[in-house]
Amino acid sequence: MPSTREIRRRIRSVKNTAQITRAMQMVAASKMRRAQESALNSRPYASSMNQLLAEVVANVGDFWHPLMEDREVKKRACILVSSDKGLCGPLNTNLMREAAKFDKESTAFITAGRKAAQFVARTKRELTAEFDYKDAPLFSEARAISKQAQSLFTEGHVDRVDVVFTNFISTLRQTPETRPFLPVTEIKRLESDVEGKGGEAALPQGGTEFLFEPGPNEVLGALLPHYLNFQMYQILLEAKASEHSARMVAMKNATDNANQLVKDLTLEYNKVRQAAITTELLEITSAQLAQG
Repeated sequence: MPSTREIRRRIRSVKNTAQITRAMQMVAASKMRRAQESALNSRPYASSMNQLLAEVVANVGDFWHPLMEDREVKKRACILVSSDKGLCGPLNTNLMREAAKFDKESTAFITAGRKAAQFVARTKRELTAEFDYKDAPLFSEARAISKQAQSLFTEGHVDRVDVVFTNFISTLRQTPETRPFLPVTEIKRLESDVEGKGGEAALPQGGTEFLFEPGPNEVLGALLPHYLNFQMYQILLEAKASEHSARMVAMKNATDNANQLVKDLTLEYNKVRQAAITTELLEITSAQLAQG
């Protein structure tokens, strides 16, 4: 049985740990609110653009753009978006499990986040480019990642680009997701963009006629790259909202577990102390009886 001194030392150590996890929980909660607001506020624009491009691409007619070239997939790229730090529960583990489904020999990786780069290096996969992004992602950061993917695709180094990231559903739920990025003909209208349910929805039937001014080449030629840049920006926002939500929940659970452990150790300490006092009383009583 441990001594009272050892139990007191453990209680003090666990209390210090609980203070740290509590502070990390408060910091994560503050960042989580801002990240969630940013992700939710930009969803309507990303959703509208996704629906518009999905229908335009399906009904545009003879218009063609290098980003729309559909070819046999011999080599693909994967944009892997992770966090920079850990302590966010199973978030990165689930994400890497999703990324590991890609064939090691025929997939090149573009990473955003330190954990993604570490995963690629640890599993000895091909790393094409590595990017960082801040707690409050900037559009310029998303544009740099998107342009790297577009360059690989248009130059023929890869035949398809997918994005693996953690999609924010709620504070308690974040799911890893693989989303097609290039070619643009892979654009589909997503129910999650409209109703938050996830899954693909059928495009409107019958074909809508679009009028472009000055012309489809000029309009779509400028719109398609911007669409990809903003979709990547939205993905970074979703990833950050997921990261801070997962970290807040993980730190709250850690704090609760530490507090419960302190209660258990305090109970054990009182039992040991009571047992020691009882033993001393018995020894004193025995000594008095022996003298009598």
